[in-house]
Amino acid sequence: MFTGMIEEVGMLRRVERKGQAMVLSIAASRILEDIHPGDSISVNGVCLTVIAFDEGSFTVDVMPETFRRSTLKELPIGARVNLERAMPAQGRFGGHIVQGHVDSTGVVESRQQEDNAVVFRIVPADPAVLRYILPKGSIAVDGISLTVVDVSDTSFSVSIIPHTLEQTVLAERRPGQRVNLETDIIGKYMERLLCFRLNPDAGGTSPGKGALTAEFLAEHGFM
Repeated sequence: MFTGMIEEVGMLRRVERKGQAMVLSIAASRILEDIHPGDSISVNGVCLTVIAFDEGSFTVDVMPETFRRSTLKELPIGARVNLERAMPAQGRFGGHIVQGHVDSTGVVESRQQEDNAVVFRIVPADPAVLRYILPKGSIAVDGISLTVVDVSDTSFSVSIIPHTLEQTVLAERRPGQRVNLETDIIGKYMERLLCFRLNPDAGGTSPGKGALTAEFLAEHGFM
């Protein structure tokens, strides 16, 4: 688990690709201070497992599902990437719960200066994720824990302070470029629990009679 507080910006050093599988080698410094094979590292918001490391870099595998769902396949050699180690038990929870499981990519629609902040408007590739995004809620953009400013039927916006721009790859993002998005896990679990009833025979994958629906709420006087 991560918190969306970026520790450093690394650089993509090498890419080995076979079909939709990749092996990435990423140059870093702070991340390497306490690293072991099997550790989880968030790379632009994608949770990846360390398979090897040396004095100046670490190596991770990218499986086909991650290849398809994230922007990792688009990174050129030399690309800068946000890095965060998994949260230690005694660590500060400075951001929000981030799993490193990308829900969708998004396209930067606009970037506007507003006094000391920069406001990004982002259009998710999968519009369905917008139901988990709410004003003043949390979202991870390329692994960065950010607060949502507003949400429309097709997009959402976030306001970035100077420190975040200086310490992450968001400073490089321009309209038309893609980013990785992970919505707040709490909303996804609430939706699943409220809309589906555990059914041992069906494995809990089918709507149950106790599912929370508009009809149910109306029938019991809540609407």
